[in-house]
Amino acid sequence: MPTEMLLPALCVFAMRVSDMSLDTLRMLFVMRGRKLLAGAIGAIQATVFILAVSTVLRGELNTWTVAGYALGFGTGVIVGMMVEERLAIGYAMFRIYSPTRGLAVAEALRAAGHAATEFTAQGKDGTVTVVNAVVERKHIPSVRALVERTDPAAFITLDEAHPLQRGYFRH
Repeated sequence: MPTEMLLPALCVFAMRVSDMSLDTLRMLFVMRGRKLLAGAIGAIQATVFILAVSTVLRGELNTWTVAGYALGFGTGVIVGMMVEERLAIGYAMFRIYSPTRGLAVAEALRAAGHAATEFTAQGKDGTVTVVNAVVERKHIPSVRALVERTDPAAFITLDEAHPLQRGYFRH
């Protein structure tokens, strides 16, 4: 395969990886209310997109640039998700359901510097303690490990949280 066909395909691939990584990050920042950051990323992303599309459409369509475009798109989505995961911006809501060790879970969370709200509820098999804790996303692995050490039988759910006002957040 001649270099004049491969080089544009690799450039398109790299541009689409960049473009889609930025697009994924932009959408996640939009969902988290980070307007200025989302707008800045969007402007950069639009520039990269235009450059990628113009490269693909320059001259005759060839299989290699189209493949670079498509593969760069998919790879960029994955890369963008991985970058966002590493940034761990925002908060998550742990809901821990414990039939026997709810108080111990809440106390362990508090001892680790996290706020925990506990209450009694009725489950399928009887009374359970439900512990809610809003934590920074970067603390998800350590909080999960703490809960699992304290109550290996606990049922845990995790949702994205958008704090609106007041409350305790570990700093």
